Amino acid sequence: MNPTDTLLTTFMPAVAVAPALLMLLAMLLPMRQRSGDPLTPHTGWTLLRRLGLLAVAFSAVPVVLQVAGLARPEHTEALSPWLASTPWAAWMALLVQWLGTVIAAFSARYLQGERRQGRYVSALAGVLASVHTLLLADHWWVLIAAWALVGMALQQLLVFYPERPFALLAAHKKRLADRLADLLLLLAAGLAWSAVGSGHLPDLWAHLAQHGAGPALQASAVCLALAVVLRTALLPVHGWLIQVMEAPTPVSALLHAGVVNLGGFVLIRFSPLLDAAPLARWLLVAVGLTTALLAGLVMLTRISVKVRLAWSTVAQMGFMVMECGLGLYTLAALHLLGHSLYKAHAFLSASSVVRDARLQRLNMPHEGVHGWSLLVAPVLAVAVLAGVLGSIGQLAPLVSGGAAVPAAWPWWWSGVLALAWAPLLWLPRVTLNGPQASAGIWRLAAGVLSIAGLSALAFLAHLLPLGTYDRPDAVLGLVALLGMGLMYLALAGLQWRARWLEGWRRWSYAGFYIDEFYTRLTLRLWPTDWAPPRSGPLVPAGSGSDLR
Repeated sequence: MNPTDTLLTTFMPAVAVAPALLMLLAMLLPMRQRSGDPLTPHTGWTLLRRLGLLAVAFSAVPVVLQVAGLARPEHTEALSPWLASTPWAAWMALLVQWLGTVIAAFSARYLQGERRQGRYVSALAGVLASVHTLLLADHWWVLIAAWALVGMALQQLLVFYPERPFALLAAHKKRLADRLADLLLLLAAGLAWSAVGSGHLPDLWAHLAQHGAGPALQASAVCLALAVVLRTALLPVHGWLIQVMEAPTPVSALLHAGVVNLGGFVLIRFSPLLDAAPLARWLLVAVGLTTALLAGLVMLTRISVKVRLAWSTVAQMGFMVMECGLGLYTLAALHLLGHSLYKAHAFLSASSVVRDARLQRLNMPHEGVHGWSLLVAPVLAVAVLAGVLGSIGQLAPLVSGGAAVPAAWPWWWSGVLALAWAPLLWLPRVTLNGPQASAGIWRLAAGVLSIAGLSALAFLAHLLPLGTYDRPDAVLGLVALLGMGLMYLALAGLQWRARWLEGWRRWSYAGFYIDEFYTRLTLRLWPTDWAPPRSGPLVPAGSGSDLR
């Protein structure tokens, strides 16, 4: 063993568990405040920020070693019989801790003067500590317990304003979804344990490599997929994710940018099991595609910025789960990382988004989209993707030091991405008339450059040492391509002949009434008094208080 390997073996276990221990320390240390009094700048917030920055430094060490080539991308460091550090977990740990520290700094200013800040600090640190434990889980029991603790700590943040009835209702609906997911995970663990004889994940991978997946493991994969659907807020249990807009904006950023993405991490972690279970993959593609299609349409009819962002998260989670079902785990990992960064920024800057949107509506009136651009956009997007991928395919071996680089995605996935990015090439009618005609040319050029840049980044990002691999399925890919085609036709119809779809638009605005059905079912299965005694006038949901 060379000195580098000896150094890594000696110190990496301590480095890997340090972020979880630091966040646990931030959660348990006394806050030195009287009950209900606001925190001073030198107590809980300062402690959480300093420990958070230290945890970011520890989380960055494994990622830097991987990028520098000192750690193998496929290397897994066993920390104990229950914990292990993988390359993919290291990237996720850095992302989660960095976003958590930024959100903590934002929350200190956002909640200035609020009561119960000590409980907020403790709950935020508890969420981060539980997430770090989940990322290191190498045993079924650790995975289940850590995911349950994430939900329990998050409940305290969702009801930070206990006088808001819809916050209580959202927390109650999430609690029911979490408990159902816990039961499914326990069932998945029991089935896998009966087939493998052990709850350790390395034993499961070895069994799959030698014997494949029997009926018990096939059922275990289906239970795991259903649990992820519940935890990731896909249809039909998505309603709580929309209604948590009653929580403070930093909580929304934490939830949408970090916690809800854990389902994607778990699917990528269990990719060997999913590859051996076709039924589970079909389930993920069906639910993910349906969620992406319906949530994407609902998002277009909403006015509130935060509600639009929430529906956008539901659609993105469906798209990411679909990617995992298709076997494109590297793309799902890149999607997860990019979505987390974007959604955190979007929520934390929600107030400026409102101002910019108002100015844009005043200065650039929208007069509909030109019909021919709806037809040309998909074709042009496919041409741009083909040209960029063909060019980069020749340069990628040079970037990777002469090693052969496989195609980033199969041909049908290029069609899916082209349909998803084609709206960037739509041209409003107002840019094609009179003195603003040149603006249409510039807008089209900007759209082409955007698609070229996105495809190039997605292709070259496959060179990152994430420790993931892809096993695409062509049949499932054609199903996904057909579904995205239907979504594009629906979006184009809304732009071209909105009056023809007016009745359908009302259904879309109502979220197709899926959440109403789920809410009634939840309150029937698990009744609760979610409306507190009225002490003053209630503020209707969506009235501008949702920016708080």
